[in-house]
Amino acid sequence: MNICGCLVHVSREALSGAREQMEGMAGVEVHAATPDGRLVVVVEDTAEAPASEIIMSLHQIPGVYSLTLNYHHFEPSS
Repeated sequence: MNICGCLVHVSREALSGAREQMEGMAGVEVHAATPDGRLVVVVEDTAEAPASEIIMSLHQIPGVYSLTLNYHHFEPSS
């Protein structure tokens, strides 16, 4: 199990669309957002993709400037 806490910076113009796209992705939860385009996002492994692949997908969303991994927790599956 991987749990990753990320700070994502998105352009103001793309904020609502980018947030909507992120919230529609399995393994992604948006916990907070500021009007200037900073989002607190948690990414977890899913049955379809590990957290690392999901994070790379977040980079591809139009309007995303950057994504910083601020927290990572890993436990082997039992």
